[in-house]
Amino acid sequence: MLHILLHNLLHKRDSDMPVFKRGTTYQLRRRVPRRYHGVETRRTVWISLHTDSESLAQSKAIHAWEQLIEAWEARLAGRSSDADERYAAVQELASLRGYRYLQADRVSQLPLEELVERIEAIQGGGDVPDAVEAASLLGGVEKPEPTLEAALDLYWSLAREKVIGKSEDQIRRWRNPRIKAVRNFVSVIGNKPIAAITRDDMLDFRQHWLERIEAGEVTPNTANKDLIHLGDILKTVNRMKRLGITLPLGELSFREGEKRTRPPFSKKWIREKLLAPHALDGLNEEARALLLGMINTGYRPSEGAALTSDTIRLDHDVPHVSIEPAGRQLKTHYSRRIIPLAGVSLEAFRAFPNGFPRYRNSSATLSGAVNKFLRENALLETPEHSFYSIRHAFEDRMIAAGVDDRIRRDLFGHRLDRERYGKGASLEHLGRVVKDLAL
Repeated sequence: MLHILLHNLLHKRDSDMPVFKRGTTYQLRRRVPRRYHGVETRRTVWISLHTDSESLAQSKAIHAWEQLIEAWEARLAGRSSDADERYAAVQELASLRGYRYLQADRVSQLPLEELVERIEAIQGGGDVPDAVEAASLLGGVEKPEPTLEAALDLYWSLAREKVIGKSEDQIRRWRNPRIKAVRNFVSVIGNKPIAAITRDDMLDFRQHWLERIEAGEVTPNTANKDLIHLGDILKTVNRMKRLGITLPLGELSFREGEKRTRPPFSKKWIREKLLAPHALDGLNEEARALLLGMINTGYRPSEGAALTSDTIRLDHDVPHVSIEPAGRQLKTHYSRRIIPLAGVSLEAFRAFPNGFPRYRNSSATLSGAVNKFLRENALLETPEHSFYSIRHAFEDRMIAAGVDDRIRRDLFGHRLDRERYGKGASLEHLGRVVKDLAL
């Protein structure tokens, strides 16, 4: 609304700028809009335009009225209860008066003639100086310290290099846990200025997580992730904004137990349950094809969902998919790889040679849809199994078949524990390996 109001006020026709000649000089005379009665005691203003030319007076009147509007708006904002708005307002008002905003301690150190000049420049109605005007020229508003929520807003731009190359879906999944960490802290401790966050606050937040861990609501890993994300936000803003705050972040993490991993589906379960006639009929076509595609490739759900007509290569002597950082960021540089297609996976991609637009920017939705379907249709081998278990099953089948460790890791997109030499197996060789394993 504000910018609309300003536009309407600042873009009057020349005929709306009433100028009157007093003696040899033209002056602007206008009524003060009702919006500004709280910050301007005059109801009509006279402004000397310092010219005896009517055409020049008309031009100068527009600029003079514009400056008045900006000053009144700054005064209004300067009376706001929001610290950031007040600080921005006094900075703007000082600039409009032709001065740089300085804090009070620096104003007091100015040469006497400069200090007097600032005092004399303070405007107001009648004999009483306007409080916001005085604060803008004499440094009466302290620079606000960013709260935790404000720090999160700053963090997105300060840490923008971390999302370079990420897809829209990846950016969303990167942002959400950081938003959650701040929301969790604020719900327990409050939205404090980050300089006011104490060691006791962090220990109280840790205690909140300890009680949830003891109640079996979350794992230590979940709590640690929240603490890590919160610490990253605070440290990034503190460093990049040069705040010089000593942050109370040390020794807060919880000792994690054995990391839980999803068990693989057995080969028997895949054959007899997942690949049984009509077993997947209730799953939408794209999700079903991505599930079948994973069986003989072991790609991550997000990798399969991101494939396009350029990275699905069915007309090659060895049909394959290419996992590339096209429009998205790969998990690691080892994730970039080529995977031959065979068996049910090849048939699935023949039905979708151009990829899966429904899930291209929403792999989390894909996993949710598949897991819900598998759970509701008794297609999970145990309650611990999930869609991701199909990926682990592909690796287990490679191990059971005695596939070389280098080839397994190249197909799976994992780092090799020893130094890599050469280019690795040819596509033709990889194709034979996958074909022998395919279901």
